[in-house]
Amino acid sequence: MRILFATSEAYPLIKTGGLADVSSSLSRALLALGHDVRLLLPAYRDVLNNACGIGLKKIAEFTLAEHQVALLETRLPGTRVKTWLLDCPALFDRPGNPYLDSNGQAYADNDRRFLLLARAAAELAMNRCGCNWRPDILHCNDWQTALAPALISAEPLRPATIFTIHNLAYQGLYSYDSFLATDLPARFWNYDALEFHGQFSFIKGGIVFADRVNTVSPSYAQEIQSERFGYGLEGLLRYRGAHLRGILNGINDEEWNPGTDAHLVQRYNRRTLTLKVQNKLALQRQLKLPQDADIPLLGFIGRLVEQKGIDWLLASIDTLITQNAQLVLLGSGERVFEDALRELVQRHPQHIAVTIGYNETLAHRIEAGADIFLMPSRFEPCGLNQMYSLRYGTVPLVHRVGGLADTVIDMTAATMDNATANGFVFETPSAAALQQTLERALPIYRARKQWRQLQLHGMNADFSWQHSAQAYQQLYREALAAARVL
Repeated sequence: MRILFATSEAYPLIKTGGLADVSSSLSRALLALGHDVRLLLPAYRDVLNNACGIGLKKIAEFTLAEHQVALLETRLPGTRVKTWLLDCPALFDRPGNPYLDSNGQAYADNDRRFLLLARAAAELAMNRCGCNWRPDILHCNDWQTALAPALISAEPLRPATIFTIHNLAYQGLYSYDSFLATDLPARFWNYDALEFHGQFSFIKGGIVFADRVNTVSPSYAQEIQSERFGYGLEGLLRYRGAHLRGILNGINDEEWNPGTDAHLVQRYNRRTLTLKVQNKLALQRQLKLPQDADIPLLGFIGRLVEQKGIDWLLASIDTLITQNAQLVLLGSGERVFEDALRELVQRHPQHIAVTIGYNETLAHRIEAGADIFLMPSRFEPCGLNQMYSLRYGTVPLVHRVGGLADTVIDMTAATMDNATANGFVFETPSAAALQQTLERALPIYRARKQWRQLQLHGMNADFSWQHSAQAYQQLYREALAAARVL
């Protein structure tokens, strides 16, 4: 199949979260299955800088919404995936984060920026840009590309459309005036289309009009049909339930492999798991924590926002200190949480190390050096770090939601007996439940035989993209049949 994969970010060209990893890894896995894949994303300033070393070629120029744009072709670094960059300097030539300004605020023109991306995806899908390539599948991701299925919904001989929800909390909601400024057909301003409680909803473009909708884990696909997780769209998602799937994300098992990871001080695998401790000692040394192989070291990597349960973690610090544990955190987010963590470092420099921002090498070293990886998320569509952790023999401790529920199996007598236990799970969404689970996990860390079993159970799992890519391949076939394109 010919697949146009439209996204707002793709690693290593640009990354703010898991969407970038999925865009890169799934595209590669589909290519490996023999499909003809084109990855489409905006030519942000950082993307152009990162692509310079591998070459850029202008393959088309056209006008979209009064903007003169160019399509630049390159390859995703380190892969054979053809990548098309939508070059519109007026909208995309900005430094840093692709969505936020230097003050951490969403760009005021994000509606125009990502409508342009959706329009480009639609025009390319209909082969109207002079590229002489027509896809069988247009695969759109999150609200930034969600309008594309709506834009081609009435087109004859259109490709089949897939829309993937990576995080329903981000919907692309704008005003009616914003809708008017788009010059979209008036028929789209309808509660059966893009109107949502008087607002203009980008994400509804994908949910309503795509031939198939999916999320990034089976549990999240069920959760978003409930009031608790549906953000007001649960009724629509239930209505589309027959065409809604949950496909668990995979991980890049070449990049995230403790046996070959160039970021690590000491590489290791299941047979040489005793070498993992060298990464722990090196991480303690790097972050200026006391070097002690016996102290339980806990890691956290993620956005410092309530979704990730950072407030629950802050409320559990006393539990960690009482248990003589260490905690290393890497991430950025809301100023109140960043400031609270800085204050904790001042109070407990022997126990807590915090790095505000993101550092790929440090992320790998935390995965390898930590004993326990914390993901106390209020909701988690899929999550990748728990799968990285399992591969690295770092035992995850998670809240049973979304992809965390699908990948982490709580340690009980029964799950240890049948060799399925690979972590610790709490059910109740509260700081108290997290604290109770920490109090359960930390003593088991000191029971080395049981701990080694947990580690090996996790390392034996296969979370590679091959399985997920085959599931997407089947979803594409269903969409093709629904769109009567075959």
